[in-house]
Amino acid sequence: MSSLFSELKVRDVTLRNRIAVSPMTQFSSPDGLVNDWHLAHLGSKAVGGAAMVVVEQAAVAPEGRMSTQCAGIWNDAQGEALARIARFVSSVGSVPGIQLGHTGRRGCVEPPWKGGGHLPDDHPEQWEVIGPSAEAFGGNMPRVPKAMTHEDIRTVTRQYADAARRAREAGFRWLEIHCAHGFLLSSFFSPLANKRTDEYGGDFAGRSRLLVEVCEAVRSEWPERLPLSMRFGVTEFAPGGQTVDESVELARLLAPRGLDLVDVSFGGNTGRAQTPWDEEGFMVPAARRIREEAGVLAAANWNLADPVYADAIVKDGHVDLVMLGRPMLANPHWPVYAAMVLGEERPYDMLPVQFSTWLNKYQRSRVNNGFGRIVTDNTQKVAE
Repeated sequence: MSSLFSELKVRDVTLRNRIAVSPMTQFSSPDGLVNDWHLAHLGSKAVGGAAMVVVEQAAVAPEGRMSTQCAGIWNDAQGEALARIARFVSSVGSVPGIQLGHTGRRGCVEPPWKGGGHLPDDHPEQWEVIGPSAEAFGGNMPRVPKAMTHEDIRTVTRQYADAARRAREAGFRWLEIHCAHGFLLSSFFSPLANKRTDEYGGDFAGRSRLLVEVCEAVRSEWPERLPLSMRFGVTEFAPGGQTVDESVELARLLAPRGLDLVDVSFGGNTGRAQTPWDEEGFMVPAARRIREEAGVLAAANWNLADPVYADAIVKDGHVDLVMLGRPMLANPHWPVYAAMVLGEERPYDMLPVQFSTWLNKYQRSRVNNGFGRIVTDNTQKVAE
């Protein structure tokens, strides 16, 4: 068996392979409510063989959304809508996960297909954005955030705890805290965004304080038997940002507070970053450092679509889990395609019986191209 298709046990949750679907914001949730779109989108990935499907960032407060159409988990109606997703993902053998977040100064924006910039000040649905300091992100997000007071910080911390409780009640079995991509927690940790001079700014201890408090608050509501991860921006790819060294130290700090896995991504606190977008697995070296030096599990994102490469980074101990976004959008059955490329026996067995019964009937099939087009020995097209 290839390493990519080995099981991974974290606390009381066992993933059937090392493939997870990354949370991907859909900008399709009026009033913060997930709906049929999300059931079809996420359900197709669960049916396709992924071990875990993580629901997009659910805002812990209305002002924590990216756009007016982003998912939320700040009220019980949203929790009930999310429960439908969790039930279906579980029913087909995948683990339902959810990501909690607050976008901070990168919130109150248009969807990306409308430019992704801040809503104008006179927009009827705009809101005041908040952040560690009164420092605008810049570019098409020029709005200066309100520098959070101590009471604001306590409120946000409680909102994360309440969201964790709703996620638990909705039936999710894996919880992730979003601390990357320039969103609120990420901006607190970044010297590029955090200019505070109180106990929530300055040195490593100050900039990490809110992250520690949120982790502890979430763990107070999230069961001990269930895994907790953090999607963490371990580097800015820009001068003056947080470093991988600091990120390793943060992982060490959070591990005894109940953090099980670091989902490694980039900081995203400046538009001046030189992120190596075209490089295969460009976050993998940092993930390995987190794994080896902090002693916690690590996952990687970004440019991991080649099954041979994905298998190798698990086999060689760089990562414990491969998080896929765009490859799963292009092919919800990417795990089956990967299994064929890697020579796994009976790759269709990871699919629900409604699919596997018929596909196993034509076992003498082969991969015809990199998008998973499958052609049987009698040239009948089965799937594409």
